[in-house]
Amino acid sequence: MGLESVLAKELTQLGADNVQIGRRMVSFTGNKELMYRANFQLHTAIKILKPIHHFKAKSADEVYEEIKKIDWSQYLTDERTFAVDSVVFSEEFRHSKFVSYKVKDAIVDQLRERTGKRPNISVTNPDLRLHIHIAEDDCTLCLDSSGESLHRRGYRRESVEAPLNEVLAAGIIMMTGWQGDTDFIDPMCGSGTLLIEAALIARNMAPGLFRKEYAFEKWPDFDAELFDDIYNDDSQEREFKHHIYGYDIDFKAVNTARGNVKAAGLSDCITIEQQDFKDFVQPKDKAIMVTNPPYGERISTPDLMGTYRMIGERLKHQFLGNDAWVLSYREECFEMIGLKPSIKIPLYNGSLECELRKYQMFDGKMRQFRSEGGIVKTDEEKRQMAETHRFKKEREFKQRLTEQEENEEGDIRSFTFHRHELKDTRESRYSRDSRKPREPRDFRDSRDARDARKPRDSRDSRNSKDYRDGQKSKSYKNSPNRGGHERFDRSGGKKSFKRFNRDED
Repeated sequence: MGLESVLAKELTQLGADNVQIGRRMVSFTGNKELMYRANFQLHTAIKILKPIHHFKAKSADEVYEEIKKIDWSQYLTDERTFAVDSVVFSEEFRHSKFVSYKVKDAIVDQLRERTGKRPNISVTNPDLRLHIHIAEDDCTLCLDSSGESLHRRGYRRESVEAPLNEVLAAGIIMMTGWQGDTDFIDPMCGSGTLLIEAALIARNMAPGLFRKEYAFEKWPDFDAELFDDIYNDDSQEREFKHHIYGYDIDFKAVNTARGNVKAAGLSDCITIEQQDFKDFVQPKDKAIMVTNPPYGERISTPDLMGTYRMIGERLKHQFLGNDAWVLSYREECFEMIGLKPSIKIPLYNGSLECELRKYQMFDGKMRQFRSEGGIVKTDEEKRQMAETHRFKKEREFKQRLTEQEENEEGDIRSFTFHRHELKDTRESRYSRDSRKPREPRDFRDSRDARDARKPRDSRDSRNSKDYRDGQKSKSYKNSPNRGGHERFDRSGGKKSFKRFNRDED
């Protein structure tokens, strides 16, 4: 929630028609190619769902009957598997799992009546994924063309605790308007999500490059040649002439971020170093800063307020002439920064209603800055700030900490946060790291996540099981992926070129 307008802009630029913004969703129309491109190229989408049936239903039996009206032989056979997930906002339907069961029963009963056999259910890796959405009595059944959530890009090998969602990270960067025209800095980079998403945006690279597969690849009407052309087309990518810098106080987080950057094949444009934010100094070149510091929910520090006070001090004295964007949750944290934001944008980080605030840093007094032609707020920022109902009436920010709660030591352990926030506060850390990092995802043995999916050759793409199972067909043998690889032209001939320098360490 909060990224709908960003996604709508992405879809418009992609060529979608009838783009309409809803609540946590954007609807659009387009052909099969656009559906493939939406999955492959959009930075801020979680799922691409294709509606196949709209109907009204006031009971579970009515849902069953409507689903049974669909000719499921065009989507399924008794040898293929399927799964159903549901989202329900209704007084009649209290349990989303129950709705999923009724949809499943209708499909199985229809096919069993026709063929005498029934298709199987597979929760982990089905051949067909279905999604039903019910709002009161308004029901929409969709084919899920994405499969695994699109925020799972495929480049993250390891993670710190409470990592920033890749879609949210990309949306924040797009909201800043940055497209690679300056350096980019995250002084509390954690596992490096903001850094990698910034590099993809700067180079206009599709985030789907690292994905192993999409659900639409298992559809009966899958056009492998069309998707090969989309996958192998790099004509819209661009050169990035600046640099991206990440810092973190914790060396474990630094190593994690470096591993993820290397897996994405972006080490030539991203540099990550161990450094405390309090040691941050004025960058030599023009830069933008985007960061997501701890806010005392899943991650905290022994002196949370002191951390935010330090952030404000560093920005005021060591980031002059640049813009800084900070995502956080607590009002009192923002107040400790001690700077006046030019815009506040409500965003959800998981279930937390956070704010993204922009700080325009300039030397001297605001009056002097304005007299010299400086612009504190653009017309668009003024328009957005003037909108009513931008935030909930009952904000989810925690109640302000009282002076009584802030004891003479200023120790965060004396504050009345949730119980789980009091764990592991004995060490002073500003990083988004944890003592116990999550288990790394199961990646194949390749130096690059880009090697996980080999360049497609339209001549052999019909045998899609080869690359899904990680097997090497003759056409893919010894063909490294995008870190310096071969693409295939439409005539089937190979076209070699150097993408960018790969990390050889």
